[in-house]
Amino acid sequence: MSSNVPINQPSDITAPTPQNTPLTHAPISAGLSRPTVPDISEDAEPVEETTNVHDAVFGLVQGRLAGLLGKSSGYIESLSDGAKKTIEALKGVQVKQNELQNQYKRECLELEKKYLELTKPLYTRRRALIHATAEPTAEELEAGAAQSAKDDADENPLAVPSSTVAVAVPEFWLTALRNHVGLSELITDRDAGALKYLIDLRIEYLPSSEPKPGFKLIFEFSPNEYFENEVLEKTYVYREEVGYSGDFVYDRAIGTEIRWKDEKDLTKEFEIKKQRNKNTNRTRLVRKAHPTESFFNFFSPPVAPSEEAIETGEIGEDELDDLEEKLEIDYQIGEDIKEKIIPRAIDYFTGKALEYDMLSEDEDDYEDEDEENDDVDDLDVDSDEDDLPPPRRGAARGGSRGGRGGPPANVNPEECKQQ
Repeated sequence: MSSNVPINQPSDITAPTPQNTPLTHAPISAGLSRPTVPDISEDAEPVEETTNVHDAVFGLVQGRLAGLLGKSSGYIESLSDGAKKTIEALKGVQVKQNELQNQYKRECLELEKKYLELTKPLYTRRRALIHATAEPTAEELEAGAAQSAKDDADENPLAVPSSTVAVAVPEFWLTALRNHVGLSELITDRDAGALKYLIDLRIEYLPSSEPKPGFKLIFEFSPNEYFENEVLEKTYVYREEVGYSGDFVYDRAIGTEIRWKDEKDLTKEFEIKKQRNKNTNRTRLVRKAHPTESFFNFFSPPVAPSEEAIETGEIGEDELDDLEEKLEIDYQIGEDIKEKIIPRAIDYFTGKALEYDMLSEDEDDYEDEDEENDDVDDLDVDSDEDDLPPPRRGAARGGSRGGRGGPPANVNPEECKQQ
């Protein structure tokens, strides 16, 4: 939900939006899981000849339909001149409706900015409590205990003597990030060493004076052994006009260049190889760097190819598909940090948010197994619903990315959804 190159994409790539990259369909929804292979212990079932014929016919029909996609059926052209005149007028009405939708989204964005400003004092207070630069108040402790009881009536409240002095919470932000289903797969053990120094994570919207709207994620670090930067930023820029779906469309993403200290670049792995000179037969050791998976690749977003590169065939279809997937993942990470982790950091730290994330999974992500599979009778299935425990929390279903991403935590996101 890149880099400094605007994504003026042709039809080969669909610009990701918070709408067309939903959590339940983007690769990140499955924790960025890697492709799997069939179990080698399973014997392949013989394929009947009729199945091959059916598949061939099905593929032929699909190919024909794909070729017709976007082409005129001739129906509009066959209408009378009077009907065609009405159609043109309807298009004119749609133009005005699009203008109103664009205005609506702009005003919704301003509402988000307003409530972010109202929330900032709470974020400042949260930071002070995390790092124990301030003592909790009796009101805060009472409200926290009441919320814990509301979340789970059977859970015993934390027994803390009133004379206890509050101390800093170790690895708060690292724990919160790792408790996010998708980010947990991106953060390696090596990354964790650096993310232990993350002391604050916040958001800022791009000022209205900027030509395009957007937001900036700010990662603040204490001095550490990995890089010189005290602040790493990731900026997401939207296009000026809303997309066809009625929502802002991502234009590009820009990340901070990380100034790594010697031997500490977490986005690379170093390999020492022995080389032999063909003429002198002498050997030498050569140290080579190879790119590797790391959360910190987040600050080097994928770069969209130019239209010329696509038209000339420099970028193949497979590469375009791979790029589109990377862009979707990148934007999805940004949206989830903005909409989930920052406003509800304590819920991700404690793990409470995981229950809500699981409830947000769409049933459409699952499909029935082969109904003719006789082995289903061998499965131990308990269908007695009376034995099921009640849900621990009454979380309302629905993602936080409906619309363009709802306002901060204390705003009803329904106010900014398209009616």
